[in-house]
Amino acid sequence: MSPDPLIDSLSAALDARPDDLPLRLHLASLLLDAGRAGEAIAQIGQALARDPGSGPAQALMQRALGGSVPPPPTPTPAGPRPPAQRPAPGGPGGPGGPAATAGDDPLAAYEQELADVVPPRFARAGDEPEPVAGDADRVYDVENSGIRLADVGGMSAVKERLELAFLGPLRNPQLRKMYGKSLRGGLMLYGPPGCGKTFLARAVAGEMGAKFISLSIVDVLDMWMGNSERNLHELFEAARRNAPCVLFLDEVDALGHKRSQVGSSSMRTLGNQLLAELDGMEGNNEGVFVLAATNTPWDVDPALRRPGRLDRVVLVLPPDAEARRSILEYHLRERPIAGIDLRKIVAATEDYSGADLAHLCETAAEFAMADSVRSGEVRMIEQRDLERAVKEVRPSTRPWMATARNVAMFANEGGVYDDLVAYLKRRKLL
Repeated sequence: MSPDPLIDSLSAALDARPDDLPLRLHLASLLLDAGRAGEAIAQIGQALARDPGSGPAQALMQRALGGSVPPPPTPTPAGPRPPAQRPAPGGPGGPGGPAATAGDDPLAAYEQELADVVPPRFARAGDEPEPVAGDADRVYDVENSGIRLADVGGMSAVKERLELAFLGPLRNPQLRKMYGKSLRGGLMLYGPPGCGKTFLARAVAGEMGAKFISLSIVDVLDMWMGNSERNLHELFEAARRNAPCVLFLDEVDALGHKRSQVGSSSMRTLGNQLLAELDGMEGNNEGVFVLAATNTPWDVDPALRRPGRLDRVVLVLPPDAEARRSILEYHLRERPIAGIDLRKIVAATEDYSGADLAHLCETAAEFAMADSVRSGEVRMIEQRDLERAVKEVRPSTRPWMATARNVAMFANEGGVYDDLVAYLKRRKLL
C-alpha cells in the first residue's frame, strides 16, 4: 500500500500533540477510509483511554469494528439532572422492548453483561494497572538479609564448606582472579527437616551483602502450558539483574525430580528449563549463587548435580550440643524463666532439630501458663516444665534417619553420601 502524505503529516503532528483528541480522531477516520482498520483502532483506543465518554470516538470504534453508527447523543442542558424514570412497559428495558444499554452503546452493554468472563476493552479511570509481564522484581520478593553466619549456632563443618565455595572467593577478588575462580556456582543443602537449611541460605546472603530471593514450587507452577517455564526464567532474570544475589531453591526435589520417575511431560519440561537456567544458557549467571535445599536428595535428578550446576553437596545435620544450647537460649530469652539447667536439657535432646527445640520451648511455656491459670498465681517457666516437654515432644528427625540409613547402605553411588555414612557410623546407626 502506497503511503498517504496527508496521513503521514497528521501522524507527525500528532506525535507533537498527543493529547489533541480531534486531531487523533480525524487521523483515525482517514485511516478507516484508507482501509487501514488496525491502525485506526489503535488511534481510537488511545482517544478512548484519554476520554472514555467521547461519543465521536465510540462511534468511530463501532465503525471500525463493523457496527452501525449510533446517532450522536443529545446535549443535556446544564443544571441538576432529573431523577431517573422507571422504564414504561414496552419501552427500552420493559417487557417486549429492547434491553437498556450503557450510554446507548451496544458494545458497552455487551461488555457490561460479560464483565465476569471477558476483560474490558479499555482501562477506565480508577482501574488498577495490570502487572507488566516480565517485571520479575514485582513478582518475586528481592530481600536484603540481615542474618550473618555468626547468628547460626554450631555447624562449623557446614560454615567451612560455605566459606570455601562462596564467601572466600567473594572477599578476595585478586586471589579469585589469579586462580580463575568464577563467582557462579551452585550448592545443595540436604538433611532432616527443620535443621536450618533456609536459615543458612539467608545467613550466606547476609554474609556476602548480597540480595536474597527464595523460590518454592508454588511460585513457579501454572495451569497454562509454558507459563511455568516462563515464571522460572523470570525468577532467574530477577536474580541476574540484582547480582550479587543468592537464589534459594527450596524443596528442589519438587522442581527437579528424577525425570525417569516423572510421568508428566510438563514437569519434565520444567526440569529441562531449570537445567538450562543453571547452565547460563538463558543468560549470564555471573554473581548468581544458587543454593538449593531438600530433605530427599536421592529424589533429585542426577543431571542437577553435574559439575557446573548443583555440583557441591553439603549435609546439614541436627544441631550439635553447642548449637542446641544456642537455640534453646534464643527461644527462652524473652520468656520468664527461673532455675533452668540447660546442660541437662541439651543432653536430653540429641536428635532434636531446630524446629523441634523451638516447639519444646513453646510447649514448656504452655505448661507454665496453664498452671498459672489454674492456680491464679503467675509463675516462671521452670526446669520441670522443660523436662515434661522433653517427654511429650519427640524428635522429628528419626524417621528421616531410618530412610537415610537405607540410602547410605544401598544407594551411595560414587560416594555422594559419604558424609551421611560417616555420621550414621558415629551414631552407631549403621
